[in-house]
Amino acid sequence: MSSSSTAPSEKPPMRDALVAAAFQLFLERGYEQTTVDDIVALAGVGRRSFFRYFPSKEDVVFPDHEGCLADMTAFLAASEPGAEPVRRVCDAARLVLRMYAENPTFSVQRYRLTKKVPGLRAYELSVVWRYERALAEYLRGRYAGRPDGTLRADVVAAAVVAAHNNALRSWLRSDGQGDAGATVDHALGYVQSAFGTDPATPSPAPSPSPSPAPVVLFGGGPAEHPDDVVVLVSRRDAPLWRVVQEVETAFGRA
Repeated sequence: MSSSSTAPSEKPPMRDALVAAAFQLFLERGYEQTTVDDIVALAGVGRRSFFRYFPSKEDVVFPDHEGCLADMTAFLAASEPGAEPVRRVCDAARLVLRMYAENPTFSVQRYRLTKKVPGLRAYELSVVWRYERALAEYLRGRYAGRPDGTLRADVVAAAVVAAHNNALRSWLRSDGQGDAGATVDHALGYVQSAFGTDPATPSPAPSPSPSPAPVVLFGGGPAEHPDDVVVLVSRRDAPLWRVVQEVETAFGRA
């Protein structure tokens, strides 16, 4: 009987074989000591085959993020107009968790490797930034027309990523033990509570004011002059660091 019908199922796809070979060598020799030539030799393919799937050695460490980012973008693009935006981006973040949870052993190995190699940590940060930008772009569209729409979109996107990653890393540090979904749900619940709104509740109408109204702050004087009163006037759209700087200057601590 010919074995051609069973051979494809017995041999992993070339992309998966390259990832498996790479991580075997990373664990045995170390990341820096492993070359692309070493990886293709172990996988039994040529260099051209490697670069057909991965632009660089760093990319083989994160083989699934491009697909996950595409899934997230499609998920957000398919959102119903009435969907509560914060809940929607929280659900989008869960797609990333699902990717990690599908292969806990590989995810934990990658986490440990990334902690050891500064270049991989930098690469991972760039990947996280792309996820955050995808969430922010969706939210900017949903908050368009609000005076603080862009700011709110960026803050919520950053909060979702921070909450998700905090819970994800906690799960990875436990070697992938426990319910990752429950851990992430708990973390994202904070974001939903802080920023979420009932989808039936209309957003506040934009202010007709042509420019941001000033914020007026009052405070007592420094310890040596407790009866003094300090009045600080700042633009409402001024960044928080600027307001803090002005307060410190007013109290003579700059």
